[in-house]
Amino acid sequence: MSNSQDISFETTHLIRDACLCLHVQRAARTLSRQFDEALRPVGLTSGQFSLLNALNRSVPPSIAPVAQLLAMDRTTLTAALKPLERNGLVAVAKDPDDRRNRLLRLTDKGRKVLTSAVPIWRSLHAAVEAGMSEVAPDDLRGALKGLSQSKPGTSI
Repeated sequence: MSNSQDISFETTHLIRDACLCLHVQRAARTLSRQFDEALRPVGLTSGQFSLLNALNRSVPPSIAPVAQLLAMDRTTLTAALKPLERNGLVAVAKDPDDRRNRLLRLTDKGRKVLTSAVPIWRSLHAAVEAGMSEVAPDDLRGALKGLSQSKPGTSI
């Protein structure tokens, strides 16, 4: 059985100061709160905005590619779709070519809500980028994209 004295306080500080996962989580939570607040007037959270945006396609996608794009498992995506479907923003239908698959599409109401949310996103996104002094936004995007596409134990 382990006890808390097995790990030094110096190690705790090292993890607190160096852990990429912790710093990315903190930044993601902070940004999510900011976007949640900004998108509240149109009735969306930042996650719902991202999901609606992922469905803004000419051909309705199935669950798997949307889950992959959003780095979610299918079960989590299915749960995230439920309130959007209940609110009439998204329609989920059986794929006529494969009845096991579900196709996802924005409804007219969903398109209207997304259309009203995009200017809010643009404004806050521009403000966030303008406030970044430590790193160029494109450099950060590139680094985060690399991290999101890497597999554990592989080089980035």
